[in-house]
Amino acid sequence: MRRTEALKTITRVLKQPVENAAAADLIYGRALAHIENPTGDAPKPWAMHVNALALKIAAQLPLTDDSEQQSPLAQAEDAKRRRDLHGEVSVLMSAGADLESAPWHPVRPGDLVHVHYEAVGQMAAFGETYLVAAGSNNGFLNMQLLAHTLPEDTEFLDGMVGCFAVEDDPDPLMELWFEAGPHRLTIVRDGRPVHVGGVR
Repeated sequence: MRRTEALKTITRVLKQPVENAAAADLIYGRALAHIENPTGDAPKPWAMHVNALALKIAAQLPLTDDSEQQSPLAQAEDAKRRRDLHGEVSVLMSAGADLESAPWHPVRPGDLVHVHYEAVGQMAAFGETYLVAAGSNNGFLNMQLLAHTLPEDTEFLDGMVGCFAVEDDPDPLMELWFEAGPHRLTIVRDGRPVHVGGVR
């Protein structure tokens, strides 16, 4: 099951009205704990917005479909090799729709975007972190390489890191979303993850 579909399903179910509930948009820890342990002491109350809870649950769901471990661009290339024009276009359109419909989209100045790369051959797994900043054109954004975890003596280091840095782009995440894939990305806003990519 695609993670985006799982997120939508979980959110829809959690938002269903509950009989005698004052607000279906909040889930209260006190009520849940009472169901599990009706005779126990009343716990400290907590409340979590449904969308935040659904995101946390969806991030824990296993990705059983191998295609989920490919970037949208790689999936489109596979369809192209099969001469499946409809599949190629569908993958790209779906990926674009997933990005644009994400509750945290578009990215904002101050957002951190981390991309994880799996190990390939002799190359160890590594990561890059980008910082989103305001561009020089009004409404446009920059995405600057902030840090990476490749050793400094790595061969061809300059060509391997920072390739997704952009300047004055209306949607600086677009290329990274399509080429690396949403499953490799973690996006942090105001110190909290708003998108957590899948893991093998």
